Amino acid sequence: MTRVLDRKRSVLGRLRSLGEKIIGDMERGEHPRLEIPSRSVSNIRYDPVEKGYVLGDGKKVRSTAAYSHLRRFTQFVWIASFAKSLIEEQRTSTLRDVYYSSQAYGVDFEEQVESDELIMDLEAYLGFPREDFNIFPAERAAIFGDLTIEYTVPGYEGRRVNLLTHPDGLMIGHSLKTCEFVDTGAERVFVIEKDAIFNRFIEERVYERYKAILISTSGQAPRAARYLIRRLRVELGLPVYIFTDGDVWGLHIAGVIVYGSANSAHVRELHTPDAKWIGIWASDIEKYRLPSDPFNERDVKRLEELLRDPRYSEDPWRSELLKFKKLRRKSELEAFSRYGLSYIADVYLKDKMDLYG
Repeated sequence: MTRVLDRKRSVLGRLRSLGEKIIGDMERGEHPRLEIPSRSVSNIRYDPVEKGYVLGDGKKVRSTAAYSHLRRFTQFVWIASFAKSLIEEQRTSTLRDVYYSSQAYGVDFEEQVESDELIMDLEAYLGFPREDFNIFPAERAAIFGDLTIEYTVPGYEGRRVNLLTHPDGLMIGHSLKTCEFVDTGAERVFVIEKDAIFNRFIEERVYERYKAILISTSGQAPRAARYLIRRLRVELGLPVYIFTDGDVWGLHIAGVIVYGSANSAHVRELHTPDAKWIGIWASDIEKYRLPSDPFNERDVKRLEELLRDPRYSEDPWRSELLKFKKLRRKSELEAFSRYGLSYIADVYLKDKMDLYG
């Protein structure tokens, strides 16, 4: 609870400083001027020490002295004011809700992508993710396993729940992202791209057999899920293993969890550098003789992009990408069902844990 409150106080302090900066400029008879860390591709670099993408030192300037800046400047200030109100009134909003709320204040956004971009600018300026000023995306990830948490969100402070009590998994949203970890009997974390396999692992009692916390990302992992995965690793010391479809898109889903994404380079604490991607690998398609489909043009283009990506210059990433290039075929987690519904847990998972667990 103290950690969450401290972050809220820090965000409020930064928001007040922003307001004071603008007022101070006007009182001195100057045009308000802001320097915002640039999120352009040219200012994003891969840091091998951090093992993730970070922002460089580039800045973009917004000033009321420039007519072309006025609209974006006022929109940015309104979003900052709206975020301040959310924190002070202990309310939350979504990216979509911010866009629609702006209309009630007479703030003109042509479409949601415009307000989303300015929210990310505010993240970069404050040095805190939007979740810390109570603006959230729609979440779709879920978690299940022997983990007792204590809520810190207003109205639920102090309430405890064990995640085994939700047979379909509990949605990973703000309340879970900010909860306190009380106790766990788990020894590892399995992150799974597909909801169907997440449910299969629950049915096969993988959480008991491997003393595992199960997380479904439903595709690319949302930020709250990535933040929670990192916390489970850092705070509880649980090793993290990632299961994805056997294609270049699944490989990249795993890579974003491990190394972070260029789009979120301005936000820290979203990647888990020592998490392990353990399948489906391209070599697994051959080893287990899985049903597969040929690559399409989009797959081939993505493969070439990933081969140029510095995150994937080491094995197993590099060797598996080259294997995909040779095979030009892809397979899904559900493909193991050709050997029976329990095969993925009884055989494939055991094989992988014998190698890495």
